[in-house]
Amino acid sequence: MSYTERDAVKFAYWVPNVSGGLVISDIEQRTNHSAEYNRKLAQIAEKAGFDYALSQIRFTAGYGADEQHESVSFSHDLLAATTTLKVIAALLPGPWNPALAAKQIATISYLTNGRVAVNIVSGWFRGEFHAIGEHWLDHDERYRRSEEFIRALRGIWTEASFTFRGDFYRFNDYSLKPKPATPLPEIFQGGSSRAARDMASRVSDWYFTNGNTPAEIARQVDDIQEKARANGHSVRVGVNAFAIVRETEEEARSVLAEIISKANPEAVNAFGHEVKNAGKASPEGEGNWAKSSFDDLVQYNDGFRSNLIGTPLQVAERIVALKHAGADLILLGFLHFQEEVEYFGRRVIPLVRELEEAKVLAAE
Repeated sequence: MSYTERDAVKFAYWVPNVSGGLVISDIEQRTNHSAEYNRKLAQIAEKAGFDYALSQIRFTAGYGADEQHESVSFSHDLLAATTTLKVIAALLPGPWNPALAAKQIATISYLTNGRVAVNIVSGWFRGEFHAIGEHWLDHDERYRRSEEFIRALRGIWTEASFTFRGDFYRFNDYSLKPKPATPLPEIFQGGSSRAARDMASRVSDWYFTNGNTPAEIARQVDDIQEKARANGHSVRVGVNAFAIVRETEEEARSVLAEIISKANPEAVNAFGHEVKNAGKASPEGEGNWAKSSFDDLVQYNDGFRSNLIGTPLQVAERIVALKHAGADLILLGFLHFQEEVEYFGRRVIPLVRELEEAKVLAAE
């Protein structure tokens, strides 16, 4: 049998370390942002077969997220409550300097046997930067800064004496000891603009994209991988999705309809205004949310568009279709995290593994 762990699609979940859940809706969400809830959730996810958890970074209230826990310290708390789960801590260049970030993450890596990773967020919300007194850069400049941030992190973590001359960061014979545990912390990033994809093709280990159809995911993957090969670089792709898995498709679709019918129009439209303006600021005038409808925007990262809504078998088949399109990881949000993560691990992941193995064997 040639099916190996490397062939298996990875699973991650959004850490609800901010209030309001993962949809901009007044529907009941049995999810909260407390430490106790999240520790238990991390343990449930680990047992269910999830590989990663992704913490969120926000500095200001908005769109239902009135309260926000800081991502790095919250991630460390989840790592302390688990044994195998990897936690991806979100970092925002500007508020974070790469020297501080490199040292923080190296220490957490040391303390957790290498289970911490980072997600470099270039930023889309101008009002947030203004609120905390951070200079707001033009779209592509934010990605240039993020690329320098990543190059600095990797250089600090790998070189005995690191020197760097960038437009945003400078280092002079800097030596960080101890280094992170082996393997080095993986570096994730997101975005769908030209600048985001080009950056991923040069420096990132993982590229997150918003939810979409397999055909659209394949188009992005082909573009990134072609450029990555030309750069002599290797990058893997994660896709956002919001899962509604029920015993019948009718029940799952009914839940989706209720989420949208109870959406907060003012908050959804305000969020849409900000993210679409951020995308229009790119040279090509298109970013992550360029084609998102009102219904899509009810879930922050177009999670409904990945269509993981239906029975366990339907959702498993759609995950394998996304994998066939080039997705190496599925990043999931849920309405009721603890219950639904457990259910997903029990009912969906085993079916995904069976389908993956069957495809490998059929190809032999």
